[in-house]
Amino acid sequence: MAAEPVWSVDPRTGKPREQVAVEATKEEVDRAVRAAHATREALADRAVRAAFLRAAADLLDGAGAQIAEAADAETALGPVRLTGELTRTTAQLRAFAEVVEEGSFLDARIDLPDPAATPPRPDLRRWKIPLGVVAVYAASNFPLAFSVPGGDTASALAAGCPVVVKAHPDHPATSELCATLLRRAAAKAGLPEDVLVLVHGFDAGVELVRHPLVAAAGFTGSVRGGRALFDAAAARPVPIPFHGELGSLNPVVVTPAAAAERAEEIGGGLAGSMTLGAGQFCTKPGFVLAPRGEDGDRFLAALTAAVSETEPAVMLDHRMRDAFVSGVAERAALGGVRTTVTPGAGGEHTVSAGVLDVDADRLTEGGHHHLLLEECFGPVTVVARYSSREEVTAVLGLLPGNLTATLHIATEGTGDPDAAPLLAELTPLAGRVLVNGWPTGVAVAPAQHHGGPYPATTSTGTSVGATAIERWLRPVTYQSTPGHLLPPELRDGNPLGVPRR
Repeated sequence: MAAEPVWSVDPRTGKPREQVAVEATKEEVDRAVRAAHATREALADRAVRAAFLRAAADLLDGAGAQIAEAADAETALGPVRLTGELTRTTAQLRAFAEVVEEGSFLDARIDLPDPAATPPRPDLRRWKIPLGVVAVYAASNFPLAFSVPGGDTASALAAGCPVVVKAHPDHPATSELCATLLRRAAAKAGLPEDVLVLVHGFDAGVELVRHPLVAAAGFTGSVRGGRALFDAAAARPVPIPFHGELGSLNPVVVTPAAAAERAEEIGGGLAGSMTLGAGQFCTKPGFVLAPRGEDGDRFLAALTAAVSETEPAVMLDHRMRDAFVSGVAERAALGGVRTTVTPGAGGEHTVSAGVLDVDADRLTEGGHHHLLLEECFGPVTVVARYSSREEVTAVLGLLPGNLTATLHIATEGTGDPDAAPLLAELTPLAGRVLVNGWPTGVAVAPAQHHGGPYPATTSTGTSVGATAIERWLRPVTYQSTPGHLLPPELRDGNPLGVPRR
């Protein structure tokens, strides 16, 4: 059977641009994983890993114009957005180089022996070691920051884990280019190039998560695709951790006091956030609880005006475009749903942003209105109008887990009486809770958490920030082990100077 070609497709026209690869067979996936597995010892030196991550960042920056051009041709995200995304990606690689050098991610802990303790305590020395080969499934909507050179790859390499990336079919040429640069950076740092290997194809992705030498997986994508891989990871003879980001509604609650204070400002801010990148951010605010009444009407009018001025946009591929068009049509057809701004097809290759609004009590009646509480990928948001705090609580009780939850409260006067109780209600729903801001835009910082209760993610880990490295490590304790047999990080005198408890 001939290998299936992998084509780069222009989302602005739907036409193939060029063949860039062929889909990997089962045998080729096996060779890729085994090649990556063979590099584990080479990645053991933390100084070499840090040098590799910095070299990768430098090479990516040096090829910035070429990368942005390739990615724009395949995603239609635009050179400005993609240049910014590349800057974020290379900053993330350099940040993980600092994490590797600093060493606190090893979580080194030493308990000296105490024969007088009850029970007697032996010499115990604990740290964390890399799991092994990590399978990374690239995202469609971030061809750089959540794909081949993205956060899963950077954090896994920082942990000392070789990586096999399953390229996303929406940007295969960009993936090949970035993989080539990462492999070149590995060689420059004195590492085998196979610390990172790239494969293409749906079947290759399935084979990858089942391979016995793959020790963990990271995924960003749809609920359906991610859940299938998650189940496959759990069904293996030896199950492995699967860190998947699957989907998020990212609810927003606007208090009556906030609407009275700045309805127009909040409406305009929401429009900018939910249409950013054609509504294809994983943190897009897709559901909003806003009060009934005059202040809520002003908020909705401002949102309507701003969204109405948004130009039709190209989505990442025509499959997503068609899913958006059918998804918003199905939601708009539900009883009681009003199309404040009608979302749907903007042209043969584009979509138009829109706003759906509904009375909040409709959502608690059951039936097909549950669709309004599910993510619709693309530039649309649902505004549910409430008349009481009890309605807000009832609707929030129906929501699944999310990456983010946002609360808009009054900023002037003696304080918003709804602020504290609503913050408490939103906290269990999301991994990042914002007050008076918008969730699109995820800062790469040590305190960042990009994850949340299922289906936002399948684990409690984060894919952004310094602690993303923890997903690819496991703790090991050495008991009563002679010093010369211990790793240097755990020896007396702390020769490498790592933080230790």
